[in-house]
Amino acid sequence: MAAWKAGADFVKVFPCSPLGGPAYIKALKRPFPTVSLIASGGVNQQTAADFIEAGAVAVGIGRDLIQPAAIERREGGWIRELSRRYLQMVGDARRQKAA
Repeated sequence: MAAWKAGADFVKVFPCSPLGGPAYIKALKRPFPTVSLIASGGVNQQTAADFIEAGAVAVGIGRDLIQPAAIERREGGWIRELSRRYLQMVGDARRQKAA
């Protein structure tokens, strides 16, 4: 709340998963409906959409965004594909939430 009151456009909630995952974001949105939350910590391909549907405006993805093997092998296509998948998941979740 201090970050929001100080003028932050977004507030990063980390670590989300150990605190309850998407349910935690949903719980925070009840008393703070106008705070734009970014879910981070435990966000992956299986949970990204759930965080958006729970009320996060964005997600922060760490080690699950780019596989170390893709970097080691310099496989730009693999990295682009993983990024594309996350963008698609988030976009779909946003559309679902708006419907």
